[in-house]
Amino acid sequence: MTFKQQLELYLRARCTLVVIVTPEEDRALELVRQVCEDLSRCCLAWDLAEGFQAITAQPASLQARDPLAALEQIDKAAGDGIFVLRDFHDCWSNPTIRRKLRTLAHRLKFSKKSILVTTPTASKVPEELRDDAVIMPLVPPGLNELETVLEQLARTPGVRLNLTPQGREKLLQAALGLTTAQAQRVFAKAIVADGVLDDHDVDLVSEEKRLLIRESEALEFYPSVGSISDVGGLQVLKRWLKLRERAFTREAREYGLPAPKGIALLGIPGTGKSLVAKMIAGMWRLPLFRLDVGALFGSLVGETEERTRRALRVAESTAPALLWIDEVEKSLAHGGLDSGTSARVFASILTWMQEKTAPVFVVATANDIRSLPAELLRKGRFDEIFFLDLPNLDERKEILRVHLRKRHRNPDNFDLLHLANISEGYVGAELEQAIIDAMYVGFSEAREFDSDDVSRAILAQVPLSVSQREIIDSLRAWLAEGRAHSASDPSLEGGSVP
Repeated sequence: MTFKQQLELYLRARCTLVVIVTPEEDRALELVRQVCEDLSRCCLAWDLAEGFQAITAQPASLQARDPLAALEQIDKAAGDGIFVLRDFHDCWSNPTIRRKLRTLAHRLKFSKKSILVTTPTASKVPEELRDDAVIMPLVPPGLNELETVLEQLARTPGVRLNLTPQGREKLLQAALGLTTAQAQRVFAKAIVADGVLDDHDVDLVSEEKRLLIRESEALEFYPSVGSISDVGGLQVLKRWLKLRERAFTREAREYGLPAPKGIALLGIPGTGKSLVAKMIAGMWRLPLFRLDVGALFGSLVGETEERTRRALRVAESTAPALLWIDEVEKSLAHGGLDSGTSARVFASILTWMQEKTAPVFVVATANDIRSLPAELLRKGRFDEIFFLDLPNLDERKEILRVHLRKRHRNPDNFDLLHLANISEGYVGAELEQAIIDAMYVGFSEAREFDSDDVSRAILAQVPLSVSQREIIDSLRAWLAEGRAHSASDPSLEGGSVP
């Protein structure tokens, strides 16, 4: 059900205390007004600055500026009104007011009156009121509401819109996750920048969204800039992703396909797990959010849990989208030294991954498989678990080719077969560094670098497969036990440890 339908149902069920969690007070009041008109009930709003004000057509007959007096007025009011207390979380820190509100919530059960409280965060709801209150988070606007914002802006004198149907759809998709006020500001900024809102402004909206999402403290937005050509090798994983490229389309839903839940990318450091997350976003043309679990933790009681819920709501509000949890074994490690906060965050994220219905594809990456809790990898959390091993010969050639092209060099001018042969046991990050080291040599000697420079740079390195041989062997033994699928084609030459 929509927020409006749920609110109407609660009011008809005579729920006497409803807490609406949202920073969008105006949008919440508009939805409350619509519900009250549908139910033919009067609605008054109250705040410390203005006292009582009418939301529906009926005049505001009550007068009170003191919060305790306002609750007493609501108690004595006749009829079946709805009373919206704006920013009342600033008042219920007072134990007298908190007790009065709780008593009133019980007493109003025998009337047709209800109290609605707007607050930006659910963590501010006192423990004594949680049993009596219905907590309703108002998620950011969807495509239809953003379309309304765009249409209202288009009716403003002097505003020009020159959007194609495809551009309009992409613009609204780019704005998903923003509040109505944020979306309005972003659209207005795009118009002021060049005098017109057109298809070219999609990138500007995406960039502005990235900056605004960063304010959530725990999410970092990445534009969909990666592509399949940016990642060398991993043919099995690429085929799996290619097969699901259209999984989030309307055609897939009509066919009866469920949206994919996510994948876990496990294995050796430097094999491109983080790069794959960006590649999926570009390949599927979906927004990518990186969850910074460390930023979820706050010093106040309940703040961490609220940040977790808010971050997951933002990800869901932008769906279809990708949520990337990097080095999940570190970020979701939970112990007993923080009064159980880490364990609660871990449990919240696991439950959300299992129960989510919004098409949010989770990409979890991990290096230290042994630190992963069993409940994270069980069936139902992810669609598949892939292991990224040492690259084989063909993959090393492709990785070298990718990084040479990335630096505007023609790979055909290099002896890739020789470089791939001498780099057995090297991961992609080490091959990239060898090319960079070779470039520094050529640059210092005022010449173009060549295969010999790259070869010397490769041989000068001590690869991870040698310096961390025992760890690498244990990781590969984990794959050999059949606990995950190899992301590479096992029929090709393996990347054995030298």
